[in-house]
Amino acid sequence: MSDVTIVLTLVVVVLGLFVWNRFPPVAVAVGAALALFYLGIIDGNQAVSGFGIPVVIFIASLFVISTGLELTGVTAWAGQWLIARAGDNTNRLYFFLLVLVTILTAVVSLNGAVAAVMPIAIIVAVRTGMPVSHLLIPIAFAGHAATMLTLLGSNPNVLVNIAAQDAQIRPFRFFEYAWLGVPMVIGTVLILMTVGRRLLPVRESSALPADFSEHARTLVEQYRLDDGLVLLRVRSTSPYIGKPRAEVDLKDYAGLTLVAIQDGETAQPLTRATLAEGDMLLVRGDAQAAGRLATDRHLAFRSEDGPDGVAETLFNRGSGLAEVVIPPRSKLIGQTVFPGMTVRDGDLMVLAVQRAGENMEAEPTALAAGDHLLLQGTWQALDKRLPDPQVLVVDSPELLRRQAVPLGLGAKEAIGIVVVLVGLLAFDLVPPAVAGVSCALAMVLLGIVTLPQAYRGIDWNTCLLIGGMVPLATAMTQSGAADLIGDQMVVLLGDAGPVALLAGLFFITACITQLIANASAALIVFPIALAVAAEVGVNPQPLLMGVLVGAHAAFMTPVATPPNLMIYGPGGYKFGDYWKLGLLCVIWFGVVVVVGAPLVWRF
Repeated sequence: MSDVTIVLTLVVVVLGLFVWNRFPPVAVAVGAALALFYLGIIDGNQAVSGFGIPVVIFIASLFVISTGLELTGVTAWAGQWLIARAGDNTNRLYFFLLVLVTILTAVVSLNGAVAAVMPIAIIVAVRTGMPVSHLLIPIAFAGHAATMLTLLGSNPNVLVNIAAQDAQIRPFRFFEYAWLGVPMVIGTVLILMTVGRRLLPVRESSALPADFSEHARTLVEQYRLDDGLVLLRVRSTSPYIGKPRAEVDLKDYAGLTLVAIQDGETAQPLTRATLAEGDMLLVRGDAQAAGRLATDRHLAFRSEDGPDGVAETLFNRGSGLAEVVIPPRSKLIGQTVFPGMTVRDGDLMVLAVQRAGENMEAEPTALAAGDHLLLQGTWQALDKRLPDPQVLVVDSPELLRRQAVPLGLGAKEAIGIVVVLVGLLAFDLVPPAVAGVSCALAMVLLGIVTLPQAYRGIDWNTCLLIGGMVPLATAMTQSGAADLIGDQMVVLLGDAGPVALLAGLFFITACITQLIANASAALIVFPIALAVAAEVGVNPQPLLMGVLVGAHAAFMTPVATPPNLMIYGPGGYKFGDYWKLGLLCVIWFGVVVVVGAPLVWRF
């Protein structure tokens, strides 16, 4: 059996396994690379070369940068701004959602943009009564169109530059994709705005993610923190100045409980060893006792207007709330706690303790299995302290911060890093992998993203999938399989001219990408495009662009891309809900690339 036959057979097997979905795609891709080695098609270095190529490193770094934008509340701010500007006008909200996902895709990448906008779309659906199934497919499809605005839009955009380097031609520049991306976005948005919702089903979903936009207020009300809550500012004449936190003792003020102590400058939980002028004491209890405390200790009253005011005081860009449950067999069972005490080296404070839904009094309480504790601390302290087997965290603080804290700590720095990344790539100052790793490292060094958060933020499946598929693309070229398919395309379409070959490559890629990941589809067809260009003697750039746009035309099935699958459950969709609207978008993509690519990149 010839090498060409082996490689083509393996391609068919890989495609079949991707469609069957019996095994993880990563396992299929890595298995294909190993099979090529054991069958003698490629050597050992080539079999594992895909895992260390610059494109995989660059893509991993983009995931870290995207995580930084989410953790600092940049995407949450964008969503809240959208809802505030659009008001109750459903058409305007719909349009703004499409614009938002378009902008974020160009800056953050498709996966990160859809992940960020999906909860916003769900909130819009809940507040306006629009079916969520009318919103999620459109935001994913608008994101697909926006992938062609910049190099950062998607993984295939980066992969096409490797194909260009293999052909020893000039790689595509950072904004060069926008020649096709702009008309793709405009046409797709018009399709979605005019007929989009008519072609989508009206369905409810049982898999909607939680909306944490009002989570702080919910906790304040559940634990009744706003009952008799008073905020007191430490004056310059207060005897508390220079005293340790432990000396803020309210035992002489019956019915008064210390809830929290905050830094006067940052509004974060106090981490200094001693109190200073301007620091805030949050106390709860009898108003007369609070008045006596203020008089005796030279404290000034500050009003907190109901649950909203309390929530803003306790839950803000500097500090957050976390609810934990004591599980059976926890070592904390039997330990004594009370509201106002600090735990874990003093960087977390117990605000309230509940047992069977009832608040425990201010007196010390021995913990029992099933008790709920409400903790407050800086976001850094919550991230560091709560991954503890002795407690069960009800809602992840990291998830809460991503959704509910707009423009939190580090937001300006995160935005600045993205601007630097765009500048480095746009002006081709350094290789993309170097730019990406440099900016990801800056996210870590500036404390925007911790190393564990960076590791969790990287989609390792995507990186391994691309790394595993690179050897198959290498084998397609090395064995002559790409040349063989290219020859057959030339025989069938060559007389019709290079534009017909461009259309054929788009069609082949668009068909394959409905069944497997678009990055994998691009890696399979790129070598064929190069072989066709060499056979006919034309510039390969427009043909490569045909493959790239075909890979982005992943509209017709939920398994075509991660964002399509991401919205499947929350939107209540079925497998066949994608193709009606998706077919219109595929046709539009085909028209744009067949007409536009030869005008921008001459054959």
